[in-house]
Amino acid sequence: MEIQELTQISPLRVFEESIGGGLGRGNLGVLVSRHGIGKTACLVHLATDKLFRGQHVIHVSFSGNVEHVINWYKEVFQEVSDKRHLESSANVYDEILSNRVVMNFSQDMVSIDKVLSSLETLIKAGSFKADAILFDGYKLTTANIEDVKKIKEFAKKLNVEVWFSVSPVREDVKYDMYGVPETVTPYLEVVDVLIGLKMNDAKDKVKMTLVKEHDKVIKKPLAVCLDPKTMLISK
Repeated sequence: MEIQELTQISPLRVFEESIGGGLGRGNLGVLVSRHGIGKTACLVHLATDKLFRGQHVIHVSFSGNVEHVINWYKEVFQEVSDKRHLESSANVYDEILSNRVVMNFSQDMVSIDKVLSSLETLIKAGSFKADAILFDGYKLTTANIEDVKKIKEFAKKLNVEVWFSVSPVREDVKYDMYGVPETVTPYLEVVDVLIGLKMNDAKDKVKMTLVKEHDKVIKKPLAVCLDPKTMLISK
């Protein structure tokens, strides 16, 4: 299969349709769940799809383990290329890597101003024209709301879409039936798209629920889910 055909039939097209045509530049999207559900895998699948389409992605890890992130990209790419019998997969992987940058910061040690400044330097001075930025493992539920607003302003200024993977910091936090913790509520005013992930043991799938779609607060299941075996978004 050629790469153009692969992107056309990707379940990510269904994912985008389910959230009103996609997140969109200048907007913030959040994938939220308990720890260990598969949010990073979702982020990497979203990023890989964008790379397949020739877009540029910056993956910002706050976990302190960049090698782990890089391995996720390898595994997700391998799953996609094997499943769809992608032609010249090794060459394709080498080609799309030139459109991806992985960065690492400690949220506790580096201010959001410094993070955004480094990103802007890379995009402008480094001539890396990013289309999307992924904040992987960012502690949104304990972040200063003004910091999140700064990220939103940055997304608009640089004309990029920003996705977060978020798990609560506190262990005693309460979750709703969609896998969304109560500690996310104060940030809803800034977030444009919020998706909750929750394991459905009966179906052996991770259910994905659209909780907020731009200016609408809604609760509807997406037409896709996360397959815990392949760690890919699937129909």
